[in-house]
Amino acid sequence: MSETKSAQLYRWEDVPLEQLNPKLQRRMISGEKVMLTRIFLAKGCVVPMHQHANEQISYVVKGALQFWLGSEDSTPITVHAGEVLHLPSNLPHKALALEDTLDIDVFSPPRQDWLDKTDDYLRQG
Repeated sequence: MSETKSAQLYRWEDVPLEQLNPKLQRRMISGEKVMLTRIFLAKGCVVPMHQHANEQISYVVKGALQFWLGSEDSTPITVHAGEVLHLPSNLPHKALALEDTLDIDVFSPPRQDWLDKTDDYLRQG
């Protein structure tokens, strides 16, 4: 006998808004193997250098994010509205919001530290 799974519809405005620090907010939807997040970064918001085993795809909907990949000494790249950045697992990275930015991030597998609220590096600021 196979297990029946059902689809679920979400509306972003119904998903809890999490205020991580004065310049960073997010909403998260997570399945078993993938997580979708809607992130708002106010101009000047810094996401400190970090890395994770999760593969990440970042789509900038509005605004612009500057990324440092590998180390803080790397040449930064800017991802503008309409552009997508793929980050393989375990790649160190840092980001800076160059303007008020709306970003959609997809993670596989889901970020357990975000679900558990143990992502202290984002809660400073």
